[in-house]
Amino acid sequence: WDETHFGKMGSYYINRTFFFDVHPPLGKMLIGLAGYLSGYDGTFPFQKPGDRYEQHNYMGMRGVRLCRLMSVQAYQVRDLFRLVPLLELSKSLPAALLTAFILVFDTGCITLSQYILLDPILMFFLMGAVLSMVKCNSCADRPFSASWWFWLSLTGVSLAGAMGVKFVGLFVVLLVGLNTIYDLWDLLGNLSLSLVMFGKHLLARVLCLIVLPLALYMAMFAVHFAVLNRSGPGDGFFSSAFQSQLIGNNLHNVSIPE
Repeated sequence: WDETHFGKMGSYYINRTFFFDVHPPLGKMLIGLAGYLSGYDGTFPFQKPGDRYEQHNYMGMRGVRLCRLMSVQAYQVRDLFRLVPLLELSKSLPAALLTAFILVFDTGCITLSQYILLDPILMFFLMGAVLSMVKCNSCADRPFSASWWFWLSLTGVSLAGAMGVKFVGLFVVLLVGLNTIYDLWDLLGNLSLSLVMFGKHLLARVLCLIVLPLALYMAMFAVHFAVLNRSGPGDGFFSSAFQSQLIGNNLHNVSIPE
């Protein structure tokens, strides 16, 4: 059912047809982009689950070009996650080995990556955010170095990606937020650190973990509205003034009083 749901939205992006959905647009835009790059023309109706694709080139959206690629990348991130980051998080070799053992025999990602779903893309950004956070923590002894800035910025980018796919990405935002609060509290209690230096630490985190993710998140919606410029099933959720900007709508180019 979900493949029918999100595959249809991928077609909407290819046809530039406006629609409304409860999830943010990034995952569906990436699915549409994968279909476009793999030669899918956006004509399959996606009416009900189980319909045969026949001659339609659906493989790009169904995992070969995007979902499976993202899932494989997530597994690569997870391979890194098994050893060093787990040890850095738990400070316990048995705990790290146990978690790695559980992850090795997880088949959920493999199953999810076979279909047109948001979950593999979401997992990619979730894992990227956690990995980046842990690697940034490991650079705490050399703040404001190139590697420290890289991992801190990548954490912000991953947070925006997770939130841009599904709102459940808020949980990793909460995780990174709590880690950041703990980190700043620890720095504030360091008597050898001046208030000016503490202010620099605070400003760096505000820029990379708040301003950068918010800017990227809004940019996703800017692209979303720029691409979907034709009338579609989502018109009725928006104002008449907005509908007047959609090509093919009954109100297109009609003067709407403020």
